[in-house]
Amino acid sequence: MLARIPSLAIVGVDAVAVSVEVDVTELPGDAPSTYSIVGLGDAAIKEARERLRSALKNSGVGLFQKRVTINLAPADLRKEGSHLDLPMALGALVATGRLKSQAPFAAAGELGLDGTIQRLHGALPIAAGARAEGIPRILLPAENAAEAACVEGIEIIPVATLREAVDFLNGQSVIAPARPEMAVFGDEEIRDDLEDVKGQEGAKRALEIAAAGSHNLLFLGPPGSGKTMLARRLPGILPPLGFEEALEASKIHSIAGALPPKSGLLRARPFRAPHHTASPVSLIGGGPVPRPGEVSLAHHGVLFLDELPEFSRTTLEVLRQPLEDGVVQVARAAMSVAFPARIVLVAAMNPCPCGLAGHPSRACVCSPVAVQKYLSRISGPLLDRIDMHVEVPAVPLEQLRERRAAEGSGAVRARVLAARERQRERFRGRAGIHANGHMSAKELNEFCHLEPAAQKLLETAIQRLNLSARAYDRLRKLARTIADLAASDTISPSHVSEAVQYRSLDRLGV
Repeated sequence: MLARIPSLAIVGVDAVAVSVEVDVTELPGDAPSTYSIVGLGDAAIKEARERLRSALKNSGVGLFQKRVTINLAPADLRKEGSHLDLPMALGALVATGRLKSQAPFAAAGELGLDGTIQRLHGALPIAAGARAEGIPRILLPAENAAEAACVEGIEIIPVATLREAVDFLNGQSVIAPARPEMAVFGDEEIRDDLEDVKGQEGAKRALEIAAAGSHNLLFLGPPGSGKTMLARRLPGILPPLGFEEALEASKIHSIAGALPPKSGLLRARPFRAPHHTASPVSLIGGGPVPRPGEVSLAHHGVLFLDELPEFSRTTLEVLRQPLEDGVVQVARAAMSVAFPARIVLVAAMNPCPCGLAGHPSRACVCSPVAVQKYLSRISGPLLDRIDMHVEVPAVPLEQLRERRAAEGSGAVRARVLAARERQRERFRGRAGIHANGHMSAKELNEFCHLEPAAQKLLETAIQRLNLSARAYDRLRKLARTIADLAASDTISPSHVSEAVQYRSLDRLGV
């Protein structure tokens, strides 16, 4: 007898339909059961034969003297992972008449040898893909039910064991569909507050501008000046994560297995800080069946690269396209996929190899040639894509001793939200543009009109600093954000002059 159980496979950040076809025939005599799986599966799928054999036996529904042939259609689509175990087992039981359910359903989950159903990666996109295929119900591991239940229009049936799934489908037990968590987005607690940062008023102002317009930022300063401390406080002043943003970001984390067990959607903006030994693939994504990297895991959040010159040049150069387009294109021989990567990049570096160039009380031991060689590890095209280069000097001891509380993240976020509201009205009806940093050339020409004096000032700065056309556009975006923070409809010379001062590396001739 032949049975078909719908399931899904992850491709990029979406799930595509897979039909698990199971054919069971009798074997003569006392021949043991055999399992054969075809359909371009990876090693984890090929190993499912042994998991199926033990899980069925230990669940009390073992198959004896059967030849079980399983096909994963379409056969030309590479399939990866162990989440097809459950539909394969259910298909074998339907084919032998042990499962009577006629209601349409899909299934996904890894089987343990004792018949338990293990947590899987990608439950959220799998549930969304099943809904898109018009499937009214899907059986998923109980640990994934909270995240998958956020998808409306489909019943999520949480099952902990194969026996539990069989009893439910045979009508011998009742399992209530999982319910989504009714959490209010935007109410997350600010853990890292700007009030903890002593001094560094210029760097705090740069953080506020970066948050208001979604601009990339580079901190340049000696060790211990607070670069990392400042970067970790950026998520606390960004606008709260909305539902649609949370859904997009959670899909990526679900595929990567980065969502905590039994959790729903992300509540706070992601903050990713990969080590400088990270490879290009770990940063940008990839693999035989491409999986998202750190850039995509930071989608709608912050990607922090500490000790920027210590990253390999090859690793850094892969950031060019996602910083420009907000998406990662990963091309492999078998397929090409796109991962979303709309991020705010924050990077930090020392001003020289020893880190003491420009320090008020300690002498730098680096030669001018060594300093120039160190700074040149960051390519010009990459620096062009970073809107602000901000110097973070060492904090004097008297400022560290101050007990006067600094301005907190809550007050800064209020100004950021006011500026973002102006941008939301400005870009209403324009898909994919939510902040000034996302503007294309068309929006730049439409919304970034400079006063005559401001235009003249900008042109003078471009000529004296010998900036590129890309830097020219990014300065206009930056000036537009500064004007929004000042609640100004026009871009004045003061807005342009502040934007230009955030190009410190250009002034150094790097």
